[in-house]
Amino acid sequence: MAQLIGGLGTSHIPAIGNAIHKGLQNEPYWKPFFDGFPPIRQWLSEKQPDVVVMFYNDHGLNFFLDKMPTFAVGAAAEYNNADEGWGIPTLPPFKGEVDLSWHLINTLIEQEFDVTTCQEMLVDHACTLPLKLFWPGGDCPVTVVPVCINTVQFPLPSARRCYALGKAVGQAIQSWDSDKKVAVIASGGLSHQLDGERAGFINKAFDLQFIESLTTNPEWATQFSVHELVEKTGTQGVELLMWLAMRGALATASAGVRRVHSNYHIPISNTATAVMALETV
Repeated sequence: MAQLIGGLGTSHIPAIGNAIHKGLQNEPYWKPFFDGFPPIRQWLSEKQPDVVVMFYNDHGLNFFLDKMPTFAVGAAAEYNNADEGWGIPTLPPFKGEVDLSWHLINTLIEQEFDVTTCQEMLVDHACTLPLKLFWPGGDCPVTVVPVCINTVQFPLPSARRCYALGKAVGQAIQSWDSDKKVAVIASGGLSHQLDGERAGFINKAFDLQFIESLTTNPEWATQFSVHELVEKTGTQGVELLMWLAMRGALATASAGVRRVHSNYHIPISNTATAVMALETV
């Protein structure tokens, strides 16, 4: 059976792409953010996952306000990059892991998650930037299964439902008939609001408590409704639903998790940024 080695989480602010393209990683504005990645890259070089399942939110490439599935799973042989962020050159297509995609889809439907199956899927900065941040040199060394969670158009799935989705994905990974090593990635957040009266809103205290809970009490955030999460984290801060799904997947590991490394920095482009790696033990 496949081995679920751990989970990663990172922000996916489009401006990150421009910083990578222009080589600004050591500039004072960007250095505190990029300094969070070397320990995690070292861990990845030791663990060498073969596949990643990416929990992310689509930014209008595949779904718009008139057609917005709650959950969608990619089942393509490759994923073309059509929105790479602000300035980073368009990346080559990412290879899919079709066999795992269909295993996930079948498992999720058996567990009564009504997912949209996408045999063609474009990916944007929410997928490309995490891969570039974790594997900055050369071609991406992992195949990808994108799992899209709606955080754009209400009604949104609840935190508890996203955590349960993650658990179902974790169970599917560990029952996949393969000898490959799999990591799960959460792309998005943390607290931020890009528009309206609270534009620029950041809630550091909540963010730090949420990050800590992912290690010590992973279901902590499921006590809050979606509207409460918007109040506490901002309109776009509900992207933390991706982090909950990632952590739910790791909850299926029998012996729990250990924190490899985490980093929190504010602000980058009016957003609270975070990166984290958790290893199954």
